[in-house]
This record gives sequence, C-alpha cells and structure tokens, in this order.
Amino acid sequence: MIVRTLQEAEKTGRRIVSPDGNWESTRLLLKNDEMGFSFHITTIYAGANFRLHYRNHLEAVYCLSGEGEVETLEDGKKYPIAPGTLYILDQHDEHMLRAFREMKMACVFNPALFGTEVHNKDGAYELQAEPVSE
Repeated sequence: MIVRTLQEAEKTGRRIVSPDGNWESTRLLLKNDEMGFSFHITTIYAGANFRLHYRNHLEAVYCLSGEGEVETLEDGKKYPIAPGTLYILDQHDEHMLRAFREMKMACVFNPALFGTEVHNKDGAYELQAEPVSE
C-alpha cells in the first residue's frame, strides 16, 4: 500500500512550479509507483491563459475549486469549469485553459508522468523525464 498526504508531498520534489508562472502541480502518484497512471493536484493561478496539447498523454481533470474555461482549438468550443466539472482530453485535444479565479484540479495522466515534467514549446509533456527526487 502507498499512503501520501498532499501537505507532505508539497514539501518535496513532487511539487513542480511551471516556469511560465501559470500553474503548480503536486504529483502524488508517479510512474515509479507502477500503477500505470499518475495523479496530481494542480493549481491553475488566477488570470492564467495558456495553450496545451498533450500529444503523448491522455488526461482527465476534475475541478475541486475555482472558475475558468477550457476551449478546444479544433472547433473553438468553450466549456465552463467550476467545482464538480470533469473534462477528459481523450483525443489528445489541443486546447486553451483559462482561470478566471484560481482553480484547484485533480488530474490523472496516462501514461504516468515521471514527475519533473513541465510543458514543452508545444504545450505537451515529453514521454521521458527525470524521476522526482524525494
């Protein structure tokens, strides 16, 4: 069994802050845990507005708090995000993510992240990265 708390994980290398200042993510479950997916609690800062395109991963995102929207770039559709909203990027959807108020999100990635990933120039995570150091 694996047991971790968000409060303790935030004090380790599992807490990653984006270089662009849009988000921070505490990665509670990672590739080296051998579950086949990773689980993160991610904060999207108020005013953030950025493009993402997870070419290498599928993601499900559940909003715990805050307010924003996700826009799929292929068709320009905008979907409101509020507590209780789940959105699933099941087609490697290129999208814009906007936070009107700071959002706290629970995120699941498949395949699992190593833990140190930040978005590349295309808004994606690479398939290989350095494992988190505890």
